[in-house]
Amino acid sequence: MRAALFLALLFGTARAALAFDANGVALGAAERDIKDVFPSAHCQPLEWKSAAADRRCDDARISFADVRARITFYLKGDAVQAFDVRFSPDDRERVVRFLKSRYGAPLSERTETFSREGKPERQVYKLRWESGHDKALLSVQLDRRHAQLEVWRGDFDQEIYKLR
Repeated sequence: MRAALFLALLFGTARAALAFDANGVALGAAERDIKDVFPSAHCQPLEWKSAAADRRCDDARISFADVRARITFYLKGDAVQAFDVRFSPDDRERVVRFLKSRYGAPLSERTETFSREGKPERQVYKLRWESGHDKALLSVQLDRRHAQLEVWRGDFDQEIYKLR
């Protein structure tokens, strides 16, 4: 009996650590939850037809991991299916520490190098998490101005820009 209780507590704690959220707004949350946490978010219908989402909420003035950031939530049927957080690459270490404490150890952490003929090499630092059908990917283009955390459910990343 004690062993079963211990395993249930341990499993519940591990799952809670892997709930992907932004300032408490997790995948599956409703639009009103977004507006409660991000009152200046602007929500509107998606500009294109997609099986992945029908609405989006944007806020360009948020604090995430104690850094200035911008966020976009994508909703389908009043449930968050994905969100992305954009921030300065200068804040990478702070955001990485925060995400590791919030989401747990990533499945992978690496720097990828991309090269194209006639152009300088580009390095991208990436961390990836997964929990069931939910995924999170942090990508920071080193020596550039692009850093982004993308979090999504299911095949959202493949479906969002497929025009219908």
